[in-house]
Amino acid sequence: MTASTESLFALSERYYLPVYRPRRIVLDHGQGARIWDRDGREYVDFGAGIAVNALGHAHPALIAALTEQAGKLWHTSNVFVSEPPLRLAEALVSASGFAERVFFCNSGAEANEAAIKLARKWATAQGREPERRAILSFRGSFHGRTLAAVTATAQPKYHEGFEPLPPGFRYSDFNDLAAAEAAMADGAVCAVLVEPVQGEGGVTPATAEFLSGLRALCDRHDALLILDEIQCGMGRTGRLFACHGYEVVPDVVTLAKALGSGFPIGAMLVGARAGQSMQFGAHGTTFGGNPLAAAVANAALRELSSPALLANVLRQSEALRAALAALDEEYSLFSEVRGRGLMLGAQLRPEHAGKAGEILDRCVDHGLLLLQAGPDVLRFVPALNISDADIGEGLARLRAALAAFLGR
Repeated sequence: MTASTESLFALSERYYLPVYRPRRIVLDHGQGARIWDRDGREYVDFGAGIAVNALGHAHPALIAALTEQAGKLWHTSNVFVSEPPLRLAEALVSASGFAERVFFCNSGAEANEAAIKLARKWATAQGREPERRAILSFRGSFHGRTLAAVTATAQPKYHEGFEPLPPGFRYSDFNDLAAAEAAMADGAVCAVLVEPVQGEGGVTPATAEFLSGLRALCDRHDALLILDEIQCGMGRTGRLFACHGYEVVPDVVTLAKALGSGFPIGAMLVGARAGQSMQFGAHGTTFGGNPLAAAVANAALRELSSPALLANVLRQSEALRAALAALDEEYSLFSEVRGRGLMLGAQLRPEHAGKAGEILDRCVDHGLLLLQAGPDVLRFVPALNISDADIGEGLARLRAALAAFLGR
């Protein structure tokens, strides 16, 4: 007997910790940028599992890599060595242009947690007292849900109820270099943690001057520059690493999401300055570098590095921007469209403030899966290999959803 959507949804309400508010559909299978629910309804997917399914659903190269590895070796722990994570580490170091070492984990939060620990270990090795090992991050950021990563996330709504928070974190305004300089003036900051494009903070890109200025500040104050590329990395901006588009050389980059293109994996890439900071026993993980995850990520990285795919990101980004400008001309909904590559945010005008969730509901009604970045921003993060046909169909469904939202 096939379970109904309502019965499955009832199970989620009965057994899941109620920390999510999913829409009342049950997704079943996907192909490319299309996805179907249990009732057979088709959707164009402009959300890609929150920028995770960078190659869409059921990509044949990923299926082949997973299937082959599943018949060989699933797990070893890091007490032993297997080939897939070694090959992935080698490929990431080569592609990055700055990294010398890699640490594998299972999620973005874990990658950022590792980076925070590495920064503190590095500062300790420099002879810095505990009060001079602060981490500077920026308002509007999002770095994960572990206690240290959520403390680095400079948004009070994520902190509420989890106090006391770990000490040693400072916050400054994003894209305000003077404020960052003031925050670092006393020499107590050992690392700066920043997203080249803030995701949850409204899809807001760093300016080139801000990122290059942070690099200079870190050099001046003997601090590490850590770039959180968990959402904006692995091709999403049109460059494999977001920092490549800014021509800024970081000390550490954290990755996840698109790295496994749907299979859970995270990574911390470390340059020469701090590559020896974590020695035997300083950190670890049971599942990090799992052969299954690494095999899929190797296949994903080959696809994501393709010049044709990266060119598609830039081309479809322009198509989305042009279409959103046309929709705004018709409906006067957006005050700004910002972002880089296929990571775009459409800021709602003040008269529609707080209505992003309502618009997303109308999108579902019209067969489109879309995200928000706060209550006032529609977030577009589709698969990076999305086709012209899927972009066109998704935009047609978006137009119908916006018309329904406005009662037209």
